[in-house]
Amino acid sequence: MAVRTRFAPSPTGYMHIGNLRTALYAYLHARKSKGKFVLRIEDTDQARLVADSVKVIYDSLAVTGLEHDEGPDKGGPVGPYVQSERRPVYKEYADKLLADGHAYRCFCEKEQKPEQPAQEEHEGPILGYDGRCGKLSAGEVEEKLAKGLPYVIRQKIDREGKTVFKDFVYGDIEVDHKQLDDQILLKRDGYPTYNFANVVDDHLMGITHVMRGCEYISSTPKYILLYRAFGWDIPEHIHLPHILNADGRKLSKREGSVALSDFLGKGYLPEAILNYIALLGWNPGTEQEFFTKADLIEKFDIARIGKAPAMFDEVKLAWLNGQHIKALKPEAAHALFLKFYPEKIVKDFDTVKLSGLIQGKVEKPCDIPSMTAFLLALDGNYATELFVNKKNKTTLESCKATLADLQAALSPLAAWNHDSIYPAVSAYAEAKASKIGPVMWPLRIALSGLAVTPTGAIEIAELLGKEESLRRIALAIARL
Repeated sequence: MAVRTRFAPSPTGYMHIGNLRTALYAYLHARKSKGKFVLRIEDTDQARLVADSVKVIYDSLAVTGLEHDEGPDKGGPVGPYVQSERRPVYKEYADKLLADGHAYRCFCEKEQKPEQPAQEEHEGPILGYDGRCGKLSAGEVEEKLAKGLPYVIRQKIDREGKTVFKDFVYGDIEVDHKQLDDQILLKRDGYPTYNFANVVDDHLMGITHVMRGCEYISSTPKYILLYRAFGWDIPEHIHLPHILNADGRKLSKREGSVALSDFLGKGYLPEAILNYIALLGWNPGTEQEFFTKADLIEKFDIARIGKAPAMFDEVKLAWLNGQHIKALKPEAAHALFLKFYPEKIVKDFDTVKLSGLIQGKVEKPCDIPSMTAFLLALDGNYATELFVNKKNKTTLESCKATLADLQAALSPLAAWNHDSIYPAVSAYAEAKASKIGPVMWPLRIALSGLAVTPTGAIEIAELLGKEESLRRIALAIARL
């Protein structure tokens, strides 16, 4: 049977990193297997719908390159692909369950509390609804229908027995039916519940591999019972491990950035985000960490999805992003950086040159304003202790003498570029029988006032220009 996977988001807001990982794994398995990747919009929970969320879904898939083969915007042989447009389908299948005795009408009001039969107390409580309307006679049901009483349709679960199923990741799972309640399938407004619509749609759309978070494992026995009630083949269930934050708690908006848009706004590349989240639960079996989308399609294997929760580490994501930025063509990196350069940097500096100089150092483009702030203004209060460097064996006295000599060597230069500045500095070091490090160190500190800069001293001098470079050198000499 041809592999068919699906991504079935609810349009209730932003694209969560966890949702995106589910989409990615479903996409990769479909592509690796030469199958189909289906997009289905699950909008049955009308109260939670957020305006423009469907657009967010489309935009998120587009920007990450997770192209779907079928969906609301593309059509396909098993549409419609929006659940609110499939209400007659759900009614048809709910009626089949009613006719076959696998479901019943429930007329209870929401505020009615379940009554636990005393004889079942020693066996543990039945969770949720107690199934009282499932015991109504046909005559009692007809009487309530004649009165026009509203109702929901509930799944009828036999309390005897167990459901055993095999999850691809978590293995054999056994659930006692006493731990299951008669879930609602069709609500009073005619909309299906998430659980019912999923089963019906996954079957009718021919989905062979269902991927979702492991929080749905507890609901899966109810899905299995529905498949069996209809006499349908059960798809492969692949439950994905939780993604946790640094504190070991489930990743959530309250704990920080979890939305794709948050990371894109910081300048994370879509390909780096996909690369990182692919590793949150999947192990390639090698030491390789840098993956393009093409690499992931070639090497992804659902057999290597693990059970252990994955830890979301933005430091690791930033490092991977830096690797992907390094791999960009210079013009692409410059286009990315331009979105983050302060206006005055764009006005006063050669940003094409600057982009080329910092491309290998940038991990998060949102850090570019702070990385380049020293070009706009030198903090005159920087600590003179920065000039002391054990590796280069520099002292305050040696740095003062070096800078005074460099001031004299650089002042006469008619041209001010790398090809003129570096030879002058190198010649001075050679004349002093010194390595280049003890000369470059004080020069870089004088020009930047920083221990760490995104580029070297000569490049900084070239960017600043002759007048500003010499002014900063003179300031450093005065301070020393």
